[in-house]
Amino acid sequence: MATLTFVIMRLAPGGPFDEEKKLPPEILANIQAKYHLDKPVITQYLLYLKRLVGGDMGPSYKYLGRDVTDIISDTFPVSLTLGFLAIFVVVGVGVPAGVWSAYHQNSIVDRVCMLFATLGISVPSFVLGTVLVWMMSHEFHLFPPALWEGPRHMVLPALALGAPFSGYIARLVRSATLEVLASDYIRTARAKGLLEPVILFKHTLKNSIYPIVSVVGPLTAGLVTGSFVIEFIFSIPGMGSFFITAVTNRDYPLIMGVTLVYAVLIVLANILVDIIYMWLDPRVRV
Repeated sequence: MATLTFVIMRLAPGGPFDEEKKLPPEILANIQAKYHLDKPVITQYLLYLKRLVGGDMGPSYKYLGRDVTDIISDTFPVSLTLGFLAIFVVVGVGVPAGVWSAYHQNSIVDRVCMLFATLGISVPSFVLGTVLVWMMSHEFHLFPPALWEGPRHMVLPALALGAPFSGYIARLVRSATLEVLASDYIRTARAKGLLEPVILFKHTLKNSIYPIVSVVGPLTAGLVTGSFVIEFIFSIPGMGSFFITAVTNRDYPLIMGVTLVYAVLIVLANILVDIIYMWLDPRVRV
């Protein structure tokens, strides 16, 4: 990932100091020498890998006096909190909606749930975030429109980030629940006289949860990449907003650092999903 990101950055037109005011050649040469930009590209790459192995991601080109490691350590908790809140929205809204929709198949409840699920999937997060700010902040004055200063500031970003994936999870849970409800052991449970809540929550939901676990890894990747735009819209001081600024300013070390952190997070999420799936379904261990 480090190699791929390094190559893409160098292939992109422009440089980290192209948008600065016109500098004298001597000063520009000193700046490039300070950050090793006067050396061949392969030498810059090897120097970066050497620092990276030692745990040093280098200094930021635009945030003077700050290392990339310091910026990430300050912004990572914010992005992690936003991600967990979004996952809570996804699971807390998508799973009940999918189960309830499947249980009332082809009813008005099913149609309404799937309508909102389709809208959630279709509407981009940046559009949904803008609508939430206009409606919840400017029209009804329920939540602050931006910043990250308390629990009330977290509601709209979490909804904007989690709502599209809630619709996806709702449709997935509905399909899995319908398949389980048509199984022989569900008919047997009903024939034995078990109560419908017991059948629904103890037998149906337990066996329809596997597809949800399988998509948690890709879902985490979607939440991670989606948080870039959401953090920028709501002026949240997380890694996503710093990443967008770094791309705009060609801040090579900060781009590399944030990209690697997100890559590690996605890999860890997929490993955790595999472990949980193995724990839920012992047959996978074989």
